[in-house]
Amino acid sequence: MEANVILEKQDLTYLKWSHVRSSSGTAGSFLKSESNLHGKKNYYKLSNYVKGDGIVGHECVNEIIVDRLLTVLGVEHLSYSLINAEIEIDGKRYCTYLCSSEDFKERGESKIAMDTYYRENKERINAQDEYDFCKRLGLSDYIDTMIAVDYIIGNRDRHGANIELLRNSRKKTLRVAPLFDHGISLLSFCRNEKEIENFDVMEDKTSNNFIGSRSCLDNLKLLNGRKVFARDLTQDDREYIFADLDGIISELHINRIWEMIYERYKLYESL
Repeated sequence: MEANVILEKQDLTYLKWSHVRSSSGTAGSFLKSESNLHGKKNYYKLSNYVKGDGIVGHECVNEIIVDRLLTVLGVEHLSYSLINAEIEIDGKRYCTYLCSSEDFKERGESKIAMDTYYRENKERINAQDEYDFCKRLGLSDYIDTMIAVDYIIGNRDRHGANIELLRNSRKKTLRVAPLFDHGISLLSFCRNEKEIENFDVMEDKTSNNFIGSRSCLDNLKLLNGRKVFARDLTQDDREYIFADLDGIISELHINRIWEMIYERYKLYESL
């Protein structure tokens, strides 16, 4: 599935949305839904929704930006489509951009959150901490890449359920899921142009990290200067990353997101 933007409005009023409380401490929710058409399961999610105000966030746009960034850097990840849609929540209709993704589980696989797997197996594996636990599972490349990505995008929400393992009990296999769920990153807490303009793109904000510390910048030290990306990020990649997003978010918003991504990437490269 390629990261694309569907600009023509789609009627998705048939979707039923479940409320997932925001982990950011705000009064909002991140609503999710799914469909199963012709044996193909698709998952949908909305940006931050506040009852009475509607959809007030732009987390879904962040997903498509990070999706494209990871494609540029050569990082395996869950791919999204950004869809212009009419939806219905509690009997009220809204027009918004939402995210759609396909099921990354293979037939016979079940998923388990990394924090749950850690609690169940840390004594057996005799790991010093969560980072050491992942290394002993053979996930050093994956975790180091995740740490670098989370710093570059300012990810605030890499809790233990946002890292998943996929198990097939019959085949006795265990693999890590592709990187996913990057909505609460970039300028996700900015709600107007003034907040976007005043946002410090290099500030090391406290993050909900399962691995390492609550500082994405400090977590880069775990890499010991190791470079993890298959290719470099250049100024020429900007056009691809923000294609078709004009008018969905403002020019100022696009400029500040690019400044954040590129300046943080340069700092990562310099360490």
